[in-house]
This record gives sequence, structure tokens and C-alpha cells, in this order.
Amino acid sequence: MDIEVIYETPDFLAVNKPAGLLTHSISNEKKHEASLSELVSQKYPEIKNVGDDPHLRPGIVHRLDKDTSGVILICRNQKFFEYAKKLFQEHKVQKNYLALANGEVRPKNGIIEKPISIKSGSVKRTIHKGKDEKSAITEYKILNYFERNGEKFSYLKVMPKTGRTHQIRIHLASIGHPIVGDQLYGKKENQFGLKRQFLHAESLEFSLADGKAMRIGADLPEDLQSILKICKKVDE
Repeated sequence: MDIEVIYETPDFLAVNKPAGLLTHSISNEKKHEASLSELVSQKYPEIKNVGDDPHLRPGIVHRLDKDTSGVILICRNQKFFEYAKKLFQEHKVQKNYLALANGEVRPKNGIIEKPISIKSGSVKRTIHKGKDEKSAITEYKILNYFERNGEKFSYLKVMPKTGRTHQIRIHLASIGHPIVGDQLYGKKENQFGLKRQFLHAESLEFSLADGKAMRIGADLPEDLQSILKICKKVDE
């Protein structure tokens, strides 16, 4: 599988992760599954020694869910890894996602602030009392409302202010508007036949150590664009 490199410097790569690909290997996986970091390391072998756990997560400083597409950074040396890790920890990286949610999300701009924890005996996360609860904040902005076959949908720009696992998916589901195609937190089936959640990491914004401002983006992939094309835009 060819991985699209959007931007490259001696310190890092920005790549466009396709849906259906793990960001990195999983420690307890029974059957080995290819991952983004593994594929990238074949062309950029220097990342094999970078990170907190290079054996499992070479070069990886943040992650995307397997079925989420979009921009992800991969560090090429330990110095930049430590710098980028600090940026993410201090919430100095602006993360912008695009999502299609079921129903009409109101108000048109808002902030969802609900702690997220691990549901006991499950890999699922929850806003209800569970294990290892952590604060989570998600800001959103409606871009358009759509309609198809009597169903309404909301196309949003989503800006998570924290980086919890499944955060955007859980937060939108918690207000009654799960992401289209999200079988874990939403409907098992959708009228589009989408086999993954309609969630795309559209861009990252951050500053380099020399103060240079960066904005790295990836266009909405074809499978998601095609869904918007068959929907009718609802005029306000």
C-alpha cells in the first residue's frame, strides 16, 4: 500500500492515513495486521528508533482510529518527537476534523465538555462512570445541514481540545448525534452503505521550534465526498 506523504522535512513527515489502516501495531494482537508506522518505516527506516515505544509505535506522537482518515505526523528523530509530544501535551496543536453526524446538531456552534472513561469489561469508552476517567473537551461548528430520503444530517468541523481515544465519536453520540457509519457508538447500518465512520482529520496547525507557523491539510477522501454529493443541502 502506498502512503501519501503530504509534507516532509528532516524532522518529520505529515502523511494522509487511509481509513482501514491501524496507526501503529497493537501489543496483544493475535494476528499481525499492517500499520501505518510499519509501512512508513520501510521507506524511512530512521523512525524505527524514535518514540516512547519504538518497537510498537515507531515515530508516532499521536494517533487516529483505524477507520478515521487524514493527517498524522510521524517523527524522524527523537529530538523532534520530544518537541511534538510537548506540543500535544500542552494543547498547542490545533486539530481540525470533518464529520457527518446523524440529525440536526444544534446550536450551530458549541462545546461539548464531558469526561470520558473506559467502560468496564470493554474496549468502548463512555461518558458515564467507568475506569480511568479523564476530562475531554470538543468544540464544533456546523458547515452545512443535509437531507436524504427523509433523514437529516449535519456536516461539521470538529476541533477537539483534548486527545482522548474515540473522543469526537463519543461526544457527538452523547448529544444524540452519532457519526454516520460509526457502528461502535452509533447506528449499525446507514443508508449510504458506509463501512467506516464519516470522520476525517482534515488539518493540523502548530508552530515549529523556530516559530514558523505550520498548517498541514488533507482533502476529504473520495468515499466521503461521494456521500455529500448525493445529499441535498438544506437551506437555513
